Amino acid sequence: MKSDAKPAQAPAVQLPSEFSTLLIAWQRSHGRHELPWQNTRDPYRVWLSEIMLQQTQVTTVLGYYQRFLQRFPTVVDLAAASLDEVLALWQGLGYYSRARNLHRCAQAVAAQHGGEFPASAAALQELPGIGRSTAAAIASFCFGERVAILDGNVKRVLSRLLAFEGDLAGSAAEKQLWAHAQALLPAREADMPAYTQGLMDLGASLCAARSPQCLLCPVSELCQGRAGGEPTRYPIKTRKLKRSRRENWWLWLEHEGRIWLEQRPETGVWAGLWTLPLFEDEAQLQARTQALGAQAEPLPQVSHALTHFDWVLHPRRAELAVAPAALGGGCWVAREELAAYALPAPLKRLLG
Repeated sequence: MKSDAKPAQAPAVQLPSEFSTLLIAWQRSHGRHELPWQNTRDPYRVWLSEIMLQQTQVTTVLGYYQRFLQRFPTVVDLAAASLDEVLALWQGLGYYSRARNLHRCAQAVAAQHGGEFPASAAALQELPGIGRSTAAAIASFCFGERVAILDGNVKRVLSRLLAFEGDLAGSAAEKQLWAHAQALLPAREADMPAYTQGLMDLGASLCAARSPQCLLCPVSELCQGRAGGEPTRYPIKTRKLKRSRRENWWLWLEHEGRIWLEQRPETGVWAGLWTLPLFEDEAQLQARTQALGAQAEPLPQVSHALTHFDWVLHPRRAELAVAPAALGGGCWVAREELAAYALPAPLKRLLG
């Protein structure tokens, strides 16, 4: 029998009209103003900071940001660089797909837009590696466009403000929160930079994930999550990432101060980075070492945590008396030249 029952509707959300006014006033008085990518409407500098700040803290980004600008003052300079050069300068920031997309995006801006970033969020989102929230941030800061951002911190701020009951593990709830974020924007385009920065500052400081400082929050009187006594209940996201464990063996071959490195494929973990030969098990590694007439000595294992799995690497080191001219798929690199190669962080530490 066909049921006439309709799916339960999510409770209506009350949008506080004074939210943007209070947030803008707080940002101008108490927000961050001295970061090197602030007080500029140069989309190249704003874009660079936004990509670097994804999943990375401000204190870590500061040094990298300055070094990138020194080496690549403009997006055209970045586009003209080799990917190896970009990856080498990115070492330590992690999530190397961001660096590859950074390079691809720079090349697209240079080739398709004459070295000038498009002036709207919709057009910016068409570029490689620029998602909806990043495009909105650039458009808001640089062009004053009335368009909402919704990164992880902002989802937390708005979910608490509205006591948003939607499960953000699902696309329908996230789409609804995007609509609320757009509805909360200030009326004046001139206020967009301060408003957008205010959301970022509030999410990075007072509205912390575990210990929100509600007594200091400029919008605490409007916060429905606080009114309900459970601000940390929000945002709601039920899906949990299942972590796995991976195990591999690393072969450190050295001859007269030169180390054999191989470049990883363009897809997958450490895509495009240079690393030691990697083996599925020790038997494969020992077979390669014996074929080279060498003996591999064990080194302490290396544990490396990635987003989806924990990686245990077992390094084995062999000094070659006579080195083949080439081993296939790699090159010999002198120790003093290692800085020019993009190495994974655990390998950089291993090689010292």
